[in-house]
Formats: sequence, C-alpha cells, structure tokens
Amino acid sequence: MNSHHRPSGLLRSPGLRRPRGAPLRRAAAAGTALLLAATPALASAPAAADEGGQDTLTVAISQQVDSFNPFTAQLAVTTNILRHVYDSLTTTNPETNEPAPALAESWETSEDGLTWTFRLRDDVTFSDGEPLTADDVAWTFTTMMENEAAAVANGNYVADFRLVTAPDDHTVVIELDEPQATMASLNVPIVPRHVWEPVLEEEGEAFAEYGNEDFPTVGSGPFVLSGHDRGRSITLEANPDHWRGAPGFDRIVMRYYSEKDAAVEALRSGEISFVYELTQAQATALESAEDIHVNFADGKRFQAFTINPGAVTQDGDEFGDGHPALADRTLRQAIVMAVDNEEIVDKAHGGRAVAAGGYIPPRYEDFHWAPEGGGADLGFDPDAANAMLDEAGYERGADGVRVSPDGDRLRLRMHVHQDRPANVNAGLILVERLADIGIEVQNLTVDPGVLSDALYAGEYDLIFTGWTVNPDPDYVLSIHTCGALPTEPGTMQGDAYFCDEEYDELYEAQLAEYDRPARAELVHRLQEVLYREAVVNVLAYPDIMEAYRTDQIASIQYEPAEGGNIWGQEGYWAWWSAEPASAEAGASASGPSTGVWVGVGAVVLVLVAAGGFLLFRRRSTMEDRE
Repeated sequence: MNSHHRPSGLLRSPGLRRPRGAPLRRAAAAGTALLLAATPALASAPAAADEGGQDTLTVAISQQVDSFNPFTAQLAVTTNILRHVYDSLTTTNPETNEPAPALAESWETSEDGLTWTFRLRDDVTFSDGEPLTADDVAWTFTTMMENEAAAVANGNYVADFRLVTAPDDHTVVIELDEPQATMASLNVPIVPRHVWEPVLEEEGEAFAEYGNEDFPTVGSGPFVLSGHDRGRSITLEANPDHWRGAPGFDRIVMRYYSEKDAAVEALRSGEISFVYELTQAQATALESAEDIHVNFADGKRFQAFTINPGAVTQDGDEFGDGHPALADRTLRQAIVMAVDNEEIVDKAHGGRAVAAGGYIPPRYEDFHWAPEGGGADLGFDPDAANAMLDEAGYERGADGVRVSPDGDRLRLRMHVHQDRPANVNAGLILVERLADIGIEVQNLTVDPGVLSDALYAGEYDLIFTGWTVNPDPDYVLSIHTCGALPTEPGTMQGDAYFCDEEYDELYEAQLAEYDRPARAELVHRLQEVLYREAVVNVLAYPDIMEAYRTDQIASIQYEPAEGGNIWGQEGYWAWWSAEPASAEAGASASGPSTGVWVGVGAVVLVLVAAGGFLLFRRRSTMEDRE
C-alpha cells in the first residue's frame, strides 16, 4: 500500500438554491432491530485487515442513501460519501475552518466582486485516467444553472451565476449578477463531463431519479465508490493516484445498523472501527472500554423546537391545522420564557451540551450570537411569562389550563423524535414547564417519518427539530426566508413557516457582504430577529460524541484540530488522513493525527469560511435535520 505524508482537505455537502425574496429560486431541498449480519472477514480483525491483507476501516451507519447522483443527493450519509468521491474547487482548512484550496490552487476577484477567476491544479485526473480540466468545472456549474433537476442539491451556489467559462484548461471564470459571499466556499462536487453529459442526455426528464450506481463510479476524489448492497453496506476503495496522495486505508466499508446500541456492541467486539452520534450514556460506557477512544467534540448542530405560527404557501394560501393562538407572538414568547435551557442541558443531555440562545453554535465564534442585553429578553422567567399571558387576556380555566382571548383552549400537540433520547427527555421537560404557565401539551413521541409528515402538512403545534451548522451559515439562514415557504403544501425547504420582511432584507445583505466582520454583524441581527419572533427556538448545542477503535485506527484528523469532530466533516479529511494501526505495528492513538496538515497552498483571496448545509429529503429518516 502506498503511504504518503498528506495535507488535510475538505468539501461541503450540498445545499439548496438560495431564495431571493418571495419568488422561489431554490429547488426543494431509525429502525427497530439490528440490520443484517456483519461481513465475516471484518468481524474480529483487530488491525482492520481483511483476508486479502488490505486495511479496511468500517463505519456504522443507519441512514439509507437517497441517491449517489451528486447533482441530487441530499441526505447526510450520501453527501458524506460523495465528498470522498468527487473533489470541489475549494475546501476548508481543518485547523482553522477557513477556506482553503482544493482543485483551485488560488482565486481572485474583480474590484466590483462580480467576476471570480479560479486557477486549477494541473495534476488532477479522474479515476478512469482522464485529466480533470476547467471544462469539467464549467460544465458542472453550467448544467446546474440550466437544468433544474441538476440543481436540487447545490443550486444555491449558482443562484447568482450569470456565466461560467473555461478560457483554458486550468482557468475557470465565473461572472455573477450580484455579489455572493459564498464564492470562496464553492464546495460543489465537480464531475467528469465525458461521463455525465451522456447520462444527462439519455436520462432526460428522469435525470433527477438517476442513482449513479454504475460501479465503480468515476470521480477525482481520494476514494472510488465501488459497491452498494442496500440495507447492508456501502464500499469505497482507495484511489492510489489522488493528487493529495493515497488514503491511509485501502477500503472503507459503511455497514448498516438500525439500532445504535447494536452498533456500539459491534464497536466493542471489533466488528467495526467507528461509531458516531452516541448518546451520553453510550459515550460514558465506552470511555472505560479497552482499545476504544471516545471523542467529545464541540457541537456543530443545535437542538430546537419550532412553533407553528400558521402554515401558509408563498401565495398566502393557508393550510394545516396549527393552533390559531400561536399566531400571537406574545404567546410564542411566553412559551420560550417558560423553558429553562440549562435544565435541558442537565437533564436531557447529561451535561454534554451548551445551553443555547442564538441560532449559530458558539463553535463558529464570528457568527455566534447570544441574547445579552437590549432587544427582546426571553430568558427563563415563568413568572414574567405568566404575567404576559395574563395581560394579553389568556385566562386560566378551572383546571389551570388557559384559554385564548378568542376562546380556544391552550392544548398543544408536540411532536418529538422517538429515536433521539435527548429529544424524548427534553420533550418531557417541556410538558412540565409549559404546564407551569397554563399550557397543556399532548406529547407525541413518534417515528421521524411521522414527524416529518406532520411538519409538511402543517398539522402540528410544537415540533422538535435540529440542524447541523457548517462554517458558512448561508444555507441554515436561508431556510427561514419567505422564499423558502412552500409553493404548495409539502414543498417547504425548512422546518418553520416563518416569513419576515426585515429578516429577508438582512439575509440578502449578508449574502452580498464580502467583509467578514460586517457580514458577521448582519448574521447576528438575523439571529436576533429569529429570537424575537420566537418561531424557531434553540434549546441546546449538544456535544458531538463518537468513538473509534485505537487497535484499528492509529491516527485520524479532527476538524478543527482542537475540539473537533470526525464524522460529518466538511470534506474528506478524516477518512483520507486515517492511518491503520497495522501500519504502526499496532500502535494506538487517543487523539487527532499530528503532522497531517502540511499546507495546501496560498489563497489569493480568503473572504468567508467555507460552508453550506446538509439537507434532507421529505418523508425520510434524516440525520442532518432532526
């Protein structure tokens, strides 16, 4: 096996097309038993070596893929895989979370910020041996611009593109209609034109359904997608000719488990190498296990609940059956003030979380905002919440439950994911705390598919949610613009029927702002609007808890290096950098790889942290959105 000293690199998972005001300009964006047997060759391999002497890294997953088509794939597990198969123009430095070169060695912009020129590496080939050129990049972006089916996953990146050209094999020029702050974060999978152009022509209108399962797939990434046994496993083979150097492991196998406890036991027994999204109890139990390292990383996702203010389409057509009183901001604010987020952290997360206020986790220091002084103060204060409701005319009945001024009893349905213990526990707390202010809650702990159906039908009052937030906040903010409302019931892009003129203006302003501090201030103001309107209510930023076997993985890159995570990175750093224990004569590791990042070249212009957001498909079991 080739062994190289490799720098780290990263790629974003797809986003939706960015809405501009009211017109919709974006495409619309676990189980009960152990799922199938382990592969015998991997079952008890302490050095992660299979029968052929190759080093295999095995990851436990639960989510079924939606598609391996990089133009349309949206689910978290699929986008995580595809970033290993297809390179992008730019990536993220895992040490700093700032933009870094990938296929593009450097880039620059015109004085007006409307023309961007990217200089490509000259040593990149696809896995079939064909060179990757500027023509492949231009064709990828142009296809997304011209074909709605090809813009499902990453259309937000090209929403303001006017023209993409390739003046020579190693230069890409992108002309914009309007400034776009995400230009240094173009983490879009670049595909080989000679492979995909015939597919697009052959599939026609059916392109959106094309699954890209003609294995092995052709890409320029560090791994080649070589097999998919649905419900059992997904296999990636190392690309020894990758321009960054060959991965440390020869193969990655992602094996399905529908119960996390079963995956944890498989980790204990050595059947798998890595497990992510552990519960606090599972992580604590694994800390004392032999040859297992548990990583507690700063949270990059948030736990929240949204309040249904009234489901409505972009044309103003009302639908669903949300409680009518929830259209009143005073009631929504009182609900938020009744909940103690510190209690949520302690009792629902076992202390493994940070109490939330703003929408962006503190992991992203520049963009994080907390409600400290000035503006609305919706901190935990049940006495003030009761006083607000009394003054607003919500009278208590004989049983202590309030009635709205219009005579509607405040009995609210709350949908909670039954497969997330922290959500289940938080739901129980909300039932008690809302009772303290005279609100009765029907606690519906349901399958994620049932919850998703209720959301898209507008048939809920309170509903649990959560998003993974990446370094650039554009997407996670865009889902609350008026343009993200559904065009018809069932097509909503976000998780709240929120539409606010001030919010939309601020969103447009932050996207056009190239100065990072100025943009951060606009992002803070966006979060203040969300907080004040109390439709989207963040409870906690849970720690990331994951574990791997040190007798199988000798070293691996965290992102960022301090307090960072392994699964769900912005690119392929972790699995590309991972070194098998067999390569180090059985040496174990208990932290991030040292000396992995050796630089990726100079950036001509660094404007914003690379970003994007993992998306979800309607009526699916989702990891990116709770």
